[in-house]
Amino acid sequence: MSNMKNDLRELQQGLEKTGYICDTPTATVLYLAAALGKPVLVEGPAGVGKTAISQAYAEYYNRPLIRLQCYEGIDEAKALYEWNYKKQLLHIQAVAGHELNVAEVEHEVFSDEFLLPRPLLQAITSPEPCVLLIDEIDKVDMEFEALLLELLSEYQVTIPELGTVCARSIPMVFITSNASRELSEALKRRCLYLFLDFPDPELETRILQLKIPGIQSELAGQMAAALRSFRELDLKKTPSIAEAIDWGMALTLMGLETLEAEAVLTTLNVLFKYREDLDKARNIVLKEQEV
Repeated sequence: MSNMKNDLRELQQGLEKTGYICDTPTATVLYLAAALGKPVLVEGPAGVGKTAISQAYAEYYNRPLIRLQCYEGIDEAKALYEWNYKKQLLHIQAVAGHELNVAEVEHEVFSDEFLLPRPLLQAITSPEPCVLLIDEIDKVDMEFEALLLELLSEYQVTIPELGTVCARSIPMVFITSNASRELSEALKRRCLYLFLDFPDPELETRILQLKIPGIQSELAGQMAAALRSFRELDLKKTPSIAEAIDWGMALTLMGLETLEAEAVLTTLNVLFKYREDLDKARNIVLKEQEV
């Protein structure tokens, strides 16, 4: 157990060097996923660092990051592989005058030379360990989820014309979801689950201090407390961590060492992108001024 604690501390420190601060429960999930060869399903509201955690992991371990950005209507050709039909046609035309039977030509054109690997196949065939990010899986349909099951359970894919392609090395897989729909039990069964929420004020203070050069600790702490109050509002779009960092950059550029109401009111546009949200935040700040 002591060795694991040391490994977790080392992992947290390594990720922090890349600019990503994570708590012990998060580091534990990453550690166990790597040890067990399991994908990590990362859920949580938009803007909490679900994508960033895979990027930090790849940077810390110096692994290539292969990203599959999911969207409605994505299919096998965009995610797994497709055949280079133009090149196949040119090859067929080139050998048309030779004494080759149909089976021989078919064997030639359905070979690795004519295969266009997409992110999933690229991760499986990578000659070195890589990090595979399957981003926003909740945007695809159940059929596409089913396509992933073989890869996530066996780390292999089946290409009808070539057979089964097994992973050269097991990739570290991150699957992110904004929970806009329920994912299948079969997919969840194959993963370790990690829920990322907005950080508490203490952790967000550390994040702001890490990401914003020269920010005063008092200002970072006051910002974190204000952000917590803002996020408790009924908003169309809750301020993300990235927007919080932008806000801190703006306040620092203004030369502030502590959070002043006037400066907050003039910089709320950095945090909020809807008029209704701006009005709600403005009202909170004005009420606090009256107290």
